[in-house]
Amino acid sequence: MTDTLSELILTDHGEGITEIRLSRSPVNALSPGFLMGFAALLDRLEADEDVRAVVISSGFKVFSAGLDLKEAQGFDLTQEFAIVEALNLGFLRLFTFAKPVVVAVNGAAIAGGLFFVLASDFRVAGPRASFGLAEIRVGVDFPVGPMEIARAMLDPNALRRLMQTGQPIAVDHARDIGLVDVLEDGGDAVLARAIEEARKLAQLPSIAYAAVKRQIREPAVAAIEAAILEDAKAPQDGWFNAQTRDAMRRMIG
Repeated sequence: MTDTLSELILTDHGEGITEIRLSRSPVNALSPGFLMGFAALLDRLEADEDVRAVVISSGFKVFSAGLDLKEAQGFDLTQEFAIVEALNLGFLRLFTFAKPVVVAVNGAAIAGGLFFVLASDFRVAGPRASFGLAEIRVGVDFPVGPMEIARAMLDPNALRRLMQTGQPIAVDHARDIGLVDVLEDGGDAVLARAIEEARKLAQLPSIAYAAVKRQIREPAVAAIEAAILEDAKAPQDGWFNAQTRDAMRRMIG
């Protein structure tokens, strides 16, 4: 059974496993509407007692390229605040999702797109997957939500390397630093393995699973929620600085 929700496609794989296929053409670029729609979908799936675990995949060769830089160059202050708020709330919702989340990565997960991976519980990747945090190359820093998730999920040297160079890493390196749990041959094998791992996690006692996940992530969640309560969505003069738009233009080429 397949249920299409505009830029998100839900597939029921049976035994309580639901796949969310990111389908915002052409590269799952992030927008406030896309991220908040994703968060609302997670609310729905968490409340559904028939759903025991979620698999996140992409319908494209690129898993997610992060922010649409062509669009972002024209952002006014209101739009800057809106995307920062959506990045904070959207990925916080994924990070706090009480049920198991497995991600299947067959392509590049870059910048904001990497947080679908970092906020998931188990990561399966194929040989064409790559991973990067390119924010520094486009002249922006990290909103509090993504920053705290990355700090919680990456060791300090991996965090330094990814954030301060902005350069992507290949899948073998990602496995070596613990960003990826399992490598598969690519193609359908990645999704199949992700579904298999989701079935395993779905068999664990659900109350204990949610409690342990919350214990592991609570320090980061508390920091994010405190900042949001203080209205720390972006600096008062906006997310972008004097160098941002020029940096974006250089990235686009």
